[in-house]
Amino acid sequence: MKSKVEQPVALICTFTWIGFICAISFMEAWLKFRAPGVTLPIGLGIGRLVFAALNKVEWVFGVTILISNISTVRKIKFSPFYILTMLILILQTVWLLPALDARAQLYMEAKPVAPSSLHLYFAIAEGIKFLLLLIFGMRLFKLEKV
Repeated sequence: MKSKVEQPVALICTFTWIGFICAISFMEAWLKFRAPGVTLPIGLGIGRLVFAALNKVEWVFGVTILISNISTVRKIKFSPFYILTMLILILQTVWLLPALDARAQLYMEAKPVAPSSLHLYFAIAEGIKFLLLLIFGMRLFKLEKV
């Protein structure tokens, strides 16, 4: 068996995107609060910056994968795993991140903040996005008999 990759750019973007999710969402997000001297307001300020940057990078990866698909595949085919990933990214961009930013701003201003499940929704979305990207990336490999 020999593997073939029709879309090497999409493959690179997919697995790099997975790396970003793992490094930022699964490590940095909670680790920063364990660092000496990092208060809740400082940690939230860092988190807002980091997740805003991550969101922009994710859009670059998502659009690059789309362009790769359009430019390298003879017959355009959109993977449901890619489509679902992009739907989650849209949801995060237009709803979850702005809502989490607003809550973080209230915390940083020492204003009262009502309990919310937004962080849980975001974490679940990141986990699902990770799995979708992993499946999508694995399917970019084509196995051929030699």
